[in-house]
Amino acid sequence: MLDRFIYQGLPARVLFGRGTITKLSEEVERLGLTRMMVLSTPEQVALAERACELLGVRAVATFSGATMHTPIEVTVRALEAAKACMADGVVALGGGSTIGLGKAIALRTDLPQIVIPTTYAGSEMTPILGETQDDRKTTQRGPRIQPEVVIYDVDLTLTLPPVMSALSGFNAMAHAAEALYASDRNPVVSLMAEEGVRAIYEALPEVLLNPADPNARTTLLYGAWLSACCLGSTSMGLHHKLCHTLGGLFDLPHAQTHAILLPYALTYNAPAIPEALTRLGRAMDAECAIGALIHLEGACGIPLALRDIGMPEEGVERAVEEALANPYNNPRPIEPAPLREILSRAWAGSGV
Repeated sequence: MLDRFIYQGLPARVLFGRGTITKLSEEVERLGLTRMMVLSTPEQVALAERACELLGVRAVATFSGATMHTPIEVTVRALEAAKACMADGVVALGGGSTIGLGKAIALRTDLPQIVIPTTYAGSEMTPILGETQDDRKTTQRGPRIQPEVVIYDVDLTLTLPPVMSALSGFNAMAHAAEALYASDRNPVVSLMAEEGVRAIYEALPEVLLNPADPNARTTLLYGAWLSACCLGSTSMGLHHKLCHTLGGLFDLPHAQTHAILLPYALTYNAPAIPEALTRLGRAMDAECAIGALIHLEGACGIPLALRDIGMPEEGVERAVEEALANPYNNPRPIEPAPLREILSRAWAGSGV
């Protein structure tokens, strides 16, 4: 592994710190843009308005209809809005829903993107887009999808509720965990993945105890950034395949699905990934990485079963069929019986 590998750095400019949203106008000017469309979900309109104030005359429109799993019909409406205002770039503020919409617009128009995340989900650092249509979520990669600038502002995460912070943190941790056993992993990504997991695992209990602590939030956001870099630099396996499948079929909340499935996907792959589990255990200072994850999830008070977030029991069979129809590359072959077993356990929350 050390004597031959490929590492592809992603062409993104990153600003990290507190109060960095105030650099938004400077970054727009640096890119030579003059007509920005600001994207958000309906719940984050106030943040979009703040961005418009910072941009001044460079803000020509807002679109606040971003939706989970990036439905193509929403993208069509946003494209019409971008065309109507003659936007030459987009600013995406929020979590995966808004960031995904910005990517979907960029894929079709090649408009430059500036992303300001408010969660730990990590989509901002990847050239990956997942879109839904007709109950199916498909993913693709490409240079147009990769955002040009990412502004991490710790202050924007201070009001993210503790449980949502935990869910988003586990989402980020899943990116790093899967990168440790990806077929195209390399020593650089493995270092980032292990450090990302260490930072998230260390910070989450502190964030739960004191959500307004900027030091804990900084560590958590740092770990999420590293984990996102891992996701952008390696291929995805069973864990992400299952999350995409369940999200498309049943419209399950993204972060919750990641958090619930992570220990089950690791358990499925455990016989084939001893080195990855060793690294995860070292990052969490634990003999059993999967056990440490389950313990932390319980301490965070997050949902532990797919049935708790809206998946029907009969959906297990549909999910197995969908996952097998177009499987992602995975260290252990994806077979119906063991896959059905872990999904049934994840549905019931009965443990690994």
